[in-house]
Amino acid sequence: MKLVAVSALCLWGVLCLCASMKAMGTLELMRDAAVTWTGALPCGKWDCECAFNSQRGCCCVANEMSMLEDHTFMRMVDMWEQLTRLDNDIKEVTGNNKIAFTAAMRSRSDCFGPFTSNVPIRYYAISLNQGNGYNDALGTFTAPRAGLYSFSFTAYSNVGVDGERLYHKVQLIKNNEVVASVWEDNREDTEDSGTQSVLLSLRQGDQVYVELLSGRSLCGNTKEFNRFSGYLVYPFTQE
Repeated sequence: MKLVAVSALCLWGVLCLCASMKAMGTLELMRDAAVTWTGALPCGKWDCECAFNSQRGCCCVANEMSMLEDHTFMRMVDMWEQLTRLDNDIKEVTGNNKIAFTAAMRSRSDCFGPFTSNVPIRYYAISLNQGNGYNDALGTFTAPRAGLYSFSFTAYSNVGVDGERLYHKVQLIKNNEVVASVWEDNREDTEDSGTQSVLLSLRQGDQVYVELLSGRSLCGNTKEFNRFSGYLVYPFTQE
């Protein structure tokens, strides 16, 4: 009985140092089995004397278990790093995607223009400005981040009297370059409108605005039909 007790204690010490799973239920079952074992306790590769009196790693089983733990730990570290990179990529792609605006010229019965030079149109009636890219004081949208953007603008004019000249040209500008325009020049219609939509690749800080050409005018905008809108379609992850 004394031999069985010593063998059980030996097995208990090895389990405490060499086993990675320390669930009390499993250890208790193994301890009970060792106590009730009849005859010499087969330790196999487990050096009970070493396990009790020396540092961990001296016996073969401990070495193998230690290598397995190190390998598992390194794999967990690698998986964590991959998950962190994936999380950063997702935030990069989706975190700042809420960029959109729409604004209209304020209602007026008279005419905007004509002017002696091209004049940016200031759309003061803002109904949406996510990302704060649109500046109503300047009538300019400044890209908060690089990406593909969609823009649209509508030019509407109503001279109100038959025979009056309906004469306007409105153009979309990107960094001082014309990318699209809407125009009208006739005396047959009292009112008319036109809309343009474009996709533009922008870098952070690029500016887009709408301007009225010199000598032209937009009249009778009583229902705020003159509008300027834009939104981010998708960002560029690398600028």
